[in-house]
Amino acid sequence: MDVSQAWGADMENNNDQIAFGKAVETVADTLLKSLGSDFRWELAFPDLTEDIVARLQAYGNQESFPAGAVLYTHGDRKIDMFVVLEGEVEIYLPSTEDDAKVFARYRKHNFTGEFNLLNSQGALVEARTIAPSTLLRISRTRFERLMRTEGDIANVIVAACIWRRIGIVKAASGGVILQGRSGDDQMMLLQRFFVRNNYPHRIVNVSAEDAANDCGPLPAVILSDGRTMRRPSIPELADELGITELPDSAMTCDVAVVGAGPAGLAAAVYAASEGLCTTVIEGMAPGGQAGASSKIENYLGFPAGISGQQLATRAQLQALKFGVHFAISREVITVEQLDGIHRLTLQGGHQICARTVVVASGAQYRKLGVENYLKYENRGLYYAATAMESELCRDHEVIIVGGGNSAGQASLFLSGIAKHVHHLVRGPSFAETMSQYLISRVENSSHITVHTKSEIVELDGEPSLERVTWANLNTGERTVRNISTVFVMVGAEPNTGWLFGTVRLDKKGFILTGGTDGFDKSPYATSMPGIYAVGDARANSVKRVASAVGEGSVVISYIHRYLADHRNQLSARPNSTLAAFRSVDAASVEANA
Repeated sequence: MDVSQAWGADMENNNDQIAFGKAVETVADTLLKSLGSDFRWELAFPDLTEDIVARLQAYGNQESFPAGAVLYTHGDRKIDMFVVLEGEVEIYLPSTEDDAKVFARYRKHNFTGEFNLLNSQGALVEARTIAPSTLLRISRTRFERLMRTEGDIANVIVAACIWRRIGIVKAASGGVILQGRSGDDQMMLLQRFFVRNNYPHRIVNVSAEDAANDCGPLPAVILSDGRTMRRPSIPELADELGITELPDSAMTCDVAVVGAGPAGLAAAVYAASEGLCTTVIEGMAPGGQAGASSKIENYLGFPAGISGQQLATRAQLQALKFGVHFAISREVITVEQLDGIHRLTLQGGHQICARTVVVASGAQYRKLGVENYLKYENRGLYYAATAMESELCRDHEVIIVGGGNSAGQASLFLSGIAKHVHHLVRGPSFAETMSQYLISRVENSSHITVHTKSEIVELDGEPSLERVTWANLNTGERTVRNISTVFVMVGAEPNTGWLFGTVRLDKKGFILTGGTDGFDKSPYATSMPGIYAVGDARANSVKRVASAVGEGSVVISYIHRYLADHRNQLSARPNSTLAAFRSVDAASVEANA
């Protein structure tokens, strides 16, 4: 039995015993759509050719292992890659039962590793020899060089890694169980974190009665080893699961990208592909606001459209292929500059030093000025209409608020799922804010009613949203509906609070760049040397995905020039600068004592 047959047989035998949650299917489906295909065995478990194995020999060392040797196990980080030259290796999924399940079996010219081979996240499986074996071991350092140098081999490895992650997600055993009440705001937050980070998990919905009898607060995350985390924060959960990747604070990278939306991901791909050491810092997951879009139809090269999550997943894979490091689950709190080196302090106190910084922190959702608004966030009020949120709308009436393209796409997407969509907009029409192709579809849909010159004035319900009242701004007439799901898409405010006092901002908080506001002639240069801004956080930027990707790509050419102009200065000072930062910290502590 070859490796694909082993995995397929295991899945067939266990299908009836696995309770797939909707979110698990969403993760797997998103990954499949991102790769544009149904599951491909030959890509997930390729047999390397003699030529490829010969080329790989230059990057590794042959080692002999006895039967039963553990190559790596659950939770191990920065695992090595092993190519089977002789013998056999089995991959085991963790299980709450006595016997671990076999996910795959590798023989001659197969290689180990899945998605975490491309990053520093904890392993979801265990690799163990089942016969005396001779393996080619490629260390992580040499593996990274291999991925940069051998393009055709890198493509094979990337494809195999992502297909194998899909298999683990489908098995629903390599991840965790998320247990809680449907509609709970913290439950939605954790579910969104898992889905957008492509992390395998199952959802177990708990009734109100069962929740009352439970021995602890919900939601709870049940780990593969049986331990339970109750109402964990995102950083706590990411740290425990090995999703967090925080670089060595003593290292100085070339480019630190703050934000993993389209602009940040584009900057990371172009920087790393051109040889710059690149770190991306992101508080939740790659994708930004665009990652929450149900469909983007006017992005060049995708005539049938693409979801924001699919676009983000593809961009992240490109970045990982070129060696980008992702620091997930931490927000940036402050940034300081000393001797040309920038130190970014993250939530929790971790610090990252970089020669240049690209601010792509995007924007945060704008809220409605309605009483009790905050009470219903993630309990009826949502900012994204994706497959996850759509499950709350099936056969129910919903409301969309907003006149932009995101609101239009959400209306069209939900009109095929919800009983009916009420679309509210304050203006007399969509003409000035929405693309014409969307206006035509929204206005011609029998499942969408557009309410112009209208706004929500009351929200009611306990503990979640149950009723919505909106008013016509011209007549004052009020409409009350028993609606429990509202999508608010009324624009956003720049996510730049951490930059106050560091770079120049306009009155609305957007970053001023270029001209008299920039430190050089670059249109993306801020007032602070070495710090650039791209995407939605930048003043006067065009709020479109294509524009954000373009800015993120182009800014790297200006960063190359900056680094070239300051090469001698920056290369000579990292160690002394770090020491100087520590001296400043010590002086600050002493002054506050």
